[in-house]
Amino acid sequence: MGPGGSGAGMGSRARDPPILLDVIVYLDDVSALTADQLHGGFFEGWPAPPSAELHLAHLRGAEVAIVALDDATGEVVGFVTAIGDGVLAAFIPLLEVLPAYRGRGIGSDLVRHVLDRLRDRYSVDLVCDPDLVAFYERLGGVALAGVGWRNPAALRAHRLH
Repeated sequence: MGPGGSGAGMGSRARDPPILLDVIVYLDDVSALTADQLHGGFFEGWPAPPSAELHLAHLRGAEVAIVALDDATGEVVGFVTAIGDGVLAAFIPLLEVLPAYRGRGIGSDLVRHVLDRLRDRYSVDLVCDPDLVAFYERLGGVALAGVGWRNPAALRAHRLH
């Protein structure tokens, strides 16, 4: 820019192209989602990842389901679900963001959105791997002891349907 900051004197210098950022849209109504929007590589590290159809059934069956959509592609790039009694307690079983979209605040946004929807509950709990505790603590969570059961055979059985 010129000395006055007006841009005068720039001559014919080409302008830098605009920076295109992914626009992420958060939806809390999953009734219009299709399985085709869920073929992105979710359930990383699972012994038998659920099919896109089973993933869609999970989203639709949850008390609260919030998805993050890439507005340019229409693909789901992240999601969070909550199940509960509708009054006092809720549990967040799944939060996931596709690897290519991590580090952009999408996971934090999803947690904030689901906690806002559950703001009148006495307890909202989730279980996570130890290396993720600090992430949830930054969002106001408090580490608690937990116990869980896993049945990999149930995942395999669902894939057959």
